[in-house]
Amino acid sequence: MAMATTRAEDLIVCYSPKMVTAKGIWKGDNPLDYSIPLVILQMTIVVATTRIMVFVLKPLRQPRVVSEILGGVILGPSVLGRVQGFASTIFPSRSVMVLETMANVGLVYFLFLVGVEIDLTVLRKTGKRALAVAIGGMILPFVVGICFTIVLHERKPKSLNTATYILLLGVTLSVTAFPVLARILFELKLINSEIGKLAMSSALLNVMCAWILLAFAIATADNDAKSFASLWVLLASVGFVVVCIVFVRPAITWMVGTASEGEPLSEFTICVILTGAMISGFITDAIGTHSVFGAFVFGLVIPNGALGVVLLEKLDDFVSGLLLPLFYAISGLKTNFASIDSGRTWGVLAFITFLSCAGKIAGTMLVTMFLRMPYNDGFILGVLMNAKGLVELIVLNIGKDRKVLNDESFSVMVIVAVVMTAIISPIVATMYKPTRSSVSYERRTLQRALHDGELRLLVCIHTHRNVPAIINLLEASNPTTKSPLCIYVLHLVELTGHASGMLIVHNARKSKHVPTAKNRTQAQSDNIINAFESFEQHSSFVSIHPLTAISPYNSIHEDICSVAEDKRVSLVIIPFHKQQTVDGGMEGTNPAFGSVNQNLLAKAPCSVGILVDRGVSGSARVAANEVSRQVCVLFFGGPDDREALAYGWRMCENPGIALTVLRFVPGANATLSTMLPTDDPDNPNVLTVEATSSWENGLDDEYINDFRSKNDDDESIVYTENVVNSSEETVAAIRKLDNYHDLLIVGRGHGVMSPLTTGLTDWSECPELGAIGDILAESDFSSTVSVLVIQQYIGSSQHELTGSPHSTSQSDDELIHRRTWSPKKTDYI
Repeated sequence: MAMATTRAEDLIVCYSPKMVTAKGIWKGDNPLDYSIPLVILQMTIVVATTRIMVFVLKPLRQPRVVSEILGGVILGPSVLGRVQGFASTIFPSRSVMVLETMANVGLVYFLFLVGVEIDLTVLRKTGKRALAVAIGGMILPFVVGICFTIVLHERKPKSLNTATYILLLGVTLSVTAFPVLARILFELKLINSEIGKLAMSSALLNVMCAWILLAFAIATADNDAKSFASLWVLLASVGFVVVCIVFVRPAITWMVGTASEGEPLSEFTICVILTGAMISGFITDAIGTHSVFGAFVFGLVIPNGALGVVLLEKLDDFVSGLLLPLFYAISGLKTNFASIDSGRTWGVLAFITFLSCAGKIAGTMLVTMFLRMPYNDGFILGVLMNAKGLVELIVLNIGKDRKVLNDESFSVMVIVAVVMTAIISPIVATMYKPTRSSVSYERRTLQRALHDGELRLLVCIHTHRNVPAIINLLEASNPTTKSPLCIYVLHLVELTGHASGMLIVHNARKSKHVPTAKNRTQAQSDNIINAFESFEQHSSFVSIHPLTAISPYNSIHEDICSVAEDKRVSLVIIPFHKQQTVDGGMEGTNPAFGSVNQNLLAKAPCSVGILVDRGVSGSARVAANEVSRQVCVLFFGGPDDREALAYGWRMCENPGIALTVLRFVPGANATLSTMLPTDDPDNPNVLTVEATSSWENGLDDEYINDFRSKNDDDESIVYTENVVNSSEETVAAIRKLDNYHDLLIVGRGHGVMSPLTTGLTDWSECPELGAIGDILAESDFSSTVSVLVIQQYIGSSQHELTGSPHSTSQSDDELIHRRTWSPKKTDYI
């Protein structure tokens, strides 16, 4: 294999077509002299390096693109390339073409998937504010790019097209990376905030404008001013887009429509689509644009629905996890800090970085001032719009390949893109403090919610299997003219951490097209939303507001709490982490669901209900004098049980509900003192427990008496007291309950000590349900009775009372002491 050089910039490499696969080290062959073993080793090193960088930079909240670019820089001539023998052995010149070809194939398919994930209907819904921010955030950085071309004009070969030079650098500095911005907003928990939604909408418009400018820049790259080639490139590109919209999209829609309903798409259909992406890339590359442009446009015309879900499931992990890092690595391998050989260039680098960030921020702030947004929000929005990523690297690589950018300019622009992206998370995390309403809402519990006012509920859904029970429970909640139901439906989806995740949360209203970037869940979200909207259409005084939260399960409770507080709901209802089997038993689904429930109980800004679904009876329409559901409230005492009774009280106003209130009363032999050591007469815990118990009993009696006096004439309500003396008698009484009831409502009872439940928590499998709820959720209790366990919100110290899956356990007397507050009547009215 021979290699000859002409100039320092030009390198001629000769390849041997037969040196593809090694015969083996036992025959004296060096595997690194052959293409396949070398490429496999290179891919392994690239992926390992980028993953290590992701791990190292994770505490700094850096987006994955920063880690992957820096991983390529480390492997390139700037760091490891300086080690003698590393570059010539691991990344020899003869292997770069093969590696870069694989990287560009991965890039083609990644841009195809990005096009599939983007819902074009979102562009029509972004609004004037997002359009103004997108344009304002592009103009000043583009001007900075023009100034940058003037500064470096003397280093540009005279034969190059100046217009192309200006366009490429202007696009690089003005564009906002949509996927990178989504990841940053998710890490900062701003994805569902107003500023997060505005930033995402603006970034989407920004990216679309950038693609148009990029296509125009590539088309005008012809250096011959007298040639009409640039015009033909533009016309051919427009014609390609028109053909995709007019002919390709209807053809694909027809192919998908021929599949039988409920049947998976055929392998032939998937093969045609994947081949179409490559053909589109070939066509646009042949007409002079770029292969990624054709793949992106082809992805945009793919109809939303099952096809997009299948494509993402088949390609996303392989493309995003293995092939795309190769492209970032190639960009890093082309970056050589040594090419920046003068102090003047480093000064220009710092100056351009500052002007680029400042231009983006200033342009955005001017628009936000016109829109009368707070100055701080305008500044933070401008910082967020500085996110750089894939599109910028594509522009820079095109510029370098077409010799619009030399090594120095390329390295400078890569550093600018990395720095601009890296500083976003620290700045926003330090400076941005979301402003909330100074007046906190009071109706955080069902007891505080007015019977003649709107009741706001937040229901959380993991899968479509949770939907029927939740809907039937909501129907039993008695929406009326005076007290309608405002229901926020939150579909909980786990974020796996792929860079292709874009719109982490969507808020769709009566739309078949859900603007979510995680299309693999779009079909399920559609089914869930359609079910609740159907419930809304067939019900009176009910309004449905669907949302989807896509986050890791270890932090998704923060999204739930944020939505609950923003929407001012009184109760969050979330499914139990176990589901019923065919034989009536209970089996676990996803263990993470249990942690979500416990974290939610610890942090919720309102009351929380966990629904154990055993098939809440259906929603058949009945006459006013007929009963369709039997509901029973088990009352032991305490805030949680009063909250459970408040929900049952609301339900019993529904003519189709028969309510039984079963109050467990301590007998003469049941005393609180038996639960604590009494050897020390000065033990303050004994006094605390007795005082709290007496006061809680007073609140319980007052609420029960109020309930009975106002429902004394209602024959559908049955009140019964059951006297027990110990936890053993309590369990026996509960197990005597037959399957007559459809739903049992019970308070979680956390932090409240009672002689009727002493020692039951020691054997609990599911502490989030409390002592009684855990018994009712056991497989051997009942196979037909559903259970709703309610915890009442009691104040800002809720997290101290409830604990989280990772918190240290607290003794009952500590919880009682923490739960003691001044006994004012207004505390429960």
